[in-house]
Amino acid sequence: MLSGCSVSRLAAKFAFFPPSPPTYGVRREGSGDNGKLVASGVPRDPSLDVLMVETRHGSKIVAFYLRNPCARLTVLYSHGNAADLGQLYDLFLQLKVNLRVNLMGYDYSGYGASTGQPSEPNTYADIEAVYQCLQTEYGVSQEDLILYGQSVGSGPTLHLAARLPRLRGVVLHSAILSGLRVLCHVNTTFCFDIYKNINKIKKVKCPVLVIHGTDDDIVNWLHGNGLWKLAKDPYEPLWIKGGGHCNLELYPDYIRHLSRFIRDMEGITTASRLKKIRQALQKKPAKVPNSAATTTTFTTNCCCRIRIRKPRCRRSCYLCGCIKALCVKALTIICCCCCCCCCCNEPDESCIGN
Repeated sequence: MLSGCSVSRLAAKFAFFPPSPPTYGVRREGSGDNGKLVASGVPRDPSLDVLMVETRHGSKIVAFYLRNPCARLTVLYSHGNAADLGQLYDLFLQLKVNLRVNLMGYDYSGYGASTGQPSEPNTYADIEAVYQCLQTEYGVSQEDLILYGQSVGSGPTLHLAARLPRLRGVVLHSAILSGLRVLCHVNTTFCFDIYKNINKIKKVKCPVLVIHGTDDDIVNWLHGNGLWKLAKDPYEPLWIKGGGHCNLELYPDYIRHLSRFIRDMEGITTASRLKKIRQALQKKPAKVPNSAATTTTFTTNCCCRIRIRKPRCRRSCYLCGCIKALCVKALTIICCCCCCCCCCNEPDESCIGN
């Protein structure tokens, strides 16, 4: 019988499909290790930096950094499955120009010219290493960063976003609720599931833009809709009518809506953020009268969930979890198994069972 970890590793084998062979290569120009890294298979661009970043798991992953002199924000792009940086280079150029942003894209371990093997933990280590590179090499802080995750890339994107409380924004493009939920409809999160975005989205504090095609036959639109509903600060979503899984960039609404999101994120200032935090702290929860009985759910020693009225008495029966009788003397609920009254704490003939 397979353990949860074994099943998770088995699921990872079916989750990653790096292009083979890679669509680009990386080499050094000049002598020794100090030569400049250049990418073959993509056009030369003076605004492009080719980087080799080492992760905490020992992989060396390739990253492309494209500069825009007019940019105020930086986008960290995590791509989808069955793609590498060579295939995405033209899209990166368009996003850099149309959105007026700096853009950092990277290949996961085992993708493109990156070393290592693709796996869920490795993708988490990959995006952490690239984010650290943005901080140290380019001085990008989380306040000026937007994370972009497409399809499988939504996993590492939300992993990092949940850990950055001052992040500027997040874009989820054809994102998944979890790996298992792509294959079948389940309402429970299992330990062997991968990319449990359904849990991590609740920890993201910044605005979240969700983009999804209504005719996506790989990741159903319900995934995007579910993530949007779970977001703490959801931005107006973009549901592209007739859009599939890999063609949303071809629709005019895609770049139009994304540009508006970027402009709105540029308008967010530290003062406006602090004001929003203060407003959230000033909201007080509604007071519940002490005399009101509360409703709770008891499941101990029961085969199903039973909704009952919780007694006002602080005592409870220690012998049984099922409460099914009423004590006329104390006017409270008693245990039908031991006939112990929760309020008078003694058997009584006035206890009426069901």
